[in-house]
Amino acid sequence: MEKSCSILVHFDKGSPAMANEIKEALEGSDVEAKIDAMKKAVMLLLNGETLPQIFITIVRYVLPSDDHTVQKLLLLYLEIIDKTDARGRVLPEMILICQNLRNNLQHPNEYIRGVTLRFLCRLSEPEILEPLVPSVLANLEHRHPFVRRHALLAVAAIHRLPGQAGEQLLPDAPELVEKVLASEQDPSARRNAFLMLATCAQTRAVVHLLSQADHVPEWGELLQMAALDLIRKVCRSNPSEKGKYIKIIISLLNSPSAAVVYESAGTLVSLSSAPTAIRAAANTYCQLLVSQSDNNVKLIVLDRLNELKSLHREIMVEMIMDVLRALSSPNLDIRRKTLDIVLDLITSRNVDEVVLMLKKEVVKTQSTELEKNGEYRQMLVQSIHLCAIKFPEVASTVVHLLMDFLGDTNVASAIDVILFVREIIEANPKLRVSIITRLLDTFYQICTARVCTCALWIIGEYCLSLSEVESGIQTIKQFLGDLPFYVATEDGEAAYASKKPLQVSTATLSSRRPVVLADGTYATQSAASETALSAPVVLPGSLASSLNLRSLILSGDFFVGAVVACTLTKLVLRLEEVQPSKVEANKACTGALLIMTSMLQLGQSSFFPQPIDNDSHDRIVLCIRLLCNTGDEVRKIWLQSCRQSFAKMLAEKQFREAEEIKAKAQISHAQPDDLIDFYHLKTRKGMSQLELEDEVQDDLKRATGEFMRDGDANKLNRILQLTGFSDPVYAEAFVTVHHYDIVLDVTVINRTRETLQNLCLELATMGDLKLVDRPQNYTLAPESSKQIRANIKVSSTETGVIFGNIVYETSNVLERTVVVLNDIHIDIMDYISPATCADVTFRNMWAEFEWENKVAVNTLVQDEKEFLNHIIKSTNMKCVTPPSALDGGCGFLAANLYAKSVFGEDALVNISVEKQTDGKLSGYIRIRSKTQGIALSLGDKITLKQKGGN
Repeated sequence: MEKSCSILVHFDKGSPAMANEIKEALEGSDVEAKIDAMKKAVMLLLNGETLPQIFITIVRYVLPSDDHTVQKLLLLYLEIIDKTDARGRVLPEMILICQNLRNNLQHPNEYIRGVTLRFLCRLSEPEILEPLVPSVLANLEHRHPFVRRHALLAVAAIHRLPGQAGEQLLPDAPELVEKVLASEQDPSARRNAFLMLATCAQTRAVVHLLSQADHVPEWGELLQMAALDLIRKVCRSNPSEKGKYIKIIISLLNSPSAAVVYESAGTLVSLSSAPTAIRAAANTYCQLLVSQSDNNVKLIVLDRLNELKSLHREIMVEMIMDVLRALSSPNLDIRRKTLDIVLDLITSRNVDEVVLMLKKEVVKTQSTELEKNGEYRQMLVQSIHLCAIKFPEVASTVVHLLMDFLGDTNVASAIDVILFVREIIEANPKLRVSIITRLLDTFYQICTARVCTCALWIIGEYCLSLSEVESGIQTIKQFLGDLPFYVATEDGEAAYASKKPLQVSTATLSSRRPVVLADGTYATQSAASETALSAPVVLPGSLASSLNLRSLILSGDFFVGAVVACTLTKLVLRLEEVQPSKVEANKACTGALLIMTSMLQLGQSSFFPQPIDNDSHDRIVLCIRLLCNTGDEVRKIWLQSCRQSFAKMLAEKQFREAEEIKAKAQISHAQPDDLIDFYHLKTRKGMSQLELEDEVQDDLKRATGEFMRDGDANKLNRILQLTGFSDPVYAEAFVTVHHYDIVLDVTVINRTRETLQNLCLELATMGDLKLVDRPQNYTLAPESSKQIRANIKVSSTETGVIFGNIVYETSNVLERTVVVLNDIHIDIMDYISPATCADVTFRNMWAEFEWENKVAVNTLVQDEKEFLNHIIKSTNMKCVTPPSALDGGCGFLAANLYAKSVFGEDALVNISVEKQTDGKLSGYIRIRSKTQGIALSLGDKITLKQKGGN
């Protein structure tokens, strides 16, 4: 059986020392050689060697040594050697060391006395400790505090010996320690004495604490922490007495020690629900949040504030501005957690202050240059967005400020801003005119395709008046530049909207000054020279930055061109309704058609490196046909249905959020037979205002059933029966799962009338579970019970099994009895908690982690539709989306197919194909199956039949 070990020393097994070499070194007179030999002996013993031949050598040559290092190593050696035989009796030769230990306890050097007393704390043999008790007690009055504090530890350890041995050796230990505590001045010694009383004589410790209640704030940090620990233990066992200690805890909130303040606040929250107490604890946490520089401390404090928010939201609402002060930390995790807490505490009374604070933080991100300013700005924008959704009246104060960041270099932040603007303009019709005007004025700042397309959609949907429609059309024309985009010269070369002869590889939209590249060389910026795989780099002050639509289209992003065509179509259709002059309406329609045909001409040019994709081509052609021949039904779809669909989407989103809030609201009811307590009829004599508040809050909790939320009813569901009712030993386990730690609280009951000796709970695990420590042996009296705790670590998300047995001995039978336990199955769902994830975040993680298996496809087929048709025919797939549907306008063809015959009814296959520069098709197949998890294994294959073979 494995033995307990209190020492861990690194040991190099490369060159183990021989016992004879150690013995020779110990017998010599060289002190350094003795020290080295003792170290080798200790390391060998820790690694399983016995070395019985060197014990007498150590007694003869090491015990008399006066060197302090040798004496310390000697005590380590005596700590780890076996002091008992197989039957548990002390070895006779151990008596030889008792005299040496007694001499050390009376040694004139304080260090020798202290380390010897510390060594006695690790001895559990009463036969060795008995002759040393008088010397230990004599050290309680030593002049040096180092000796006194270790003497108190030794007294506590001797008094805690198993069975009745400790009380027999030191029957009056609590009285002696109490006297020492009353006169002791050393903080560490007082703490050791107080801990001894709290462990062995709790009543005496409580009496001492209450007698010194007014002086507790003057105690040392260690003693204050021990006092808080005692208060928690006492109140847990006797909750009715907690009123006596709340004053002490509140007085400790002003301690100069941050650790004491934190523990005091946590203790106060766990004991009292009075508003005064909770407010004091929350204020303490907020002060720690600002005063502590360690980011880990701040994160822990924020976790405590988050717990307070869920239990005492009304009080935390008052502290919202204090919590916001944590945004001064540069750490993004702290800022994110702070914003999460604050957003749940916003009310109509404090929303103006919170939004003003967030606006100041947004401005700070623009004025200061920090590494993650863009990500922090995105978090602030999202927070302001949520504030504006909950309280629409604040939207007008923030929307114009945020629109300054439409051209933010952080793409995610700019996208959040434009999505915020899109939602606000629909939810707040009063702001429509000002938002449209501001958007048209700041459109030149936008340099991202996704932001640009969303802004164009807003312009097309919400420009309603004549002036707005005309301004929208004029803005789009301004940022598209001169037409056409592409001009064919006489010598067969191409120039992109150029009036001056240029080289084939250049374009007219070049920057006015040279640009310094990353390697230090000079170059000129060209909009048309960008490939279709990346957006052009727009530099401040360049011509490309003022013609953002033109730059994006010339870079090969024809999806932006399709959105421009749709926006112009909507604006022209609306202009025909609000413009009394048909001539002006026809003029605008002609200009829109010219722009669309110019984009088609550019995309179909053989000189342009990136041809237009099918979806964008079809969409632009549809817009041209619509403007040439418009019907009332089509006009209604284009001018009303899109906006109505968006409004319906927002309404459904708000409805879902409202339903989630209702689901989270836990309604507690009192049971029919619960006791009704009228606190107005209680006596208030001797009760402080805080104690009275606490009593009232406890009564309210009982009345509303809050005490029963996590009561015994839920715990009974997690109790597992391990043995049968007819077994001599009955055992049941209460399983507690906390993240990746599993705690088994096993209750063992002796159902016989015999004393069970050496009762041991032997556990083993299957799967990725690891037993942290093995429970020790116990002696169980007849018809008595014992609580045994076992800790288990989880190292993976697989289902594990815990099995084992209970082994014990009786006085009548020499053989050991074994009771086999039922298996405990630990399911993955026991330690996985549900969480929510926004759609955008989920899509980003899906793309980042690549949870889908991709199979590369190369084929000689030139046409994308033909290729997909071959796949559909060969695999008997049912096409869900038409093959002409493009995946986000990124230039490749995609179709979602149900592969019924190959992968089963629920398998979803996503095929993406793009045409390479050499004319060949390449792409990938994504396979997802519900029955087989997130994706099929790499061993699954799909056969693609096409003209060139399989």
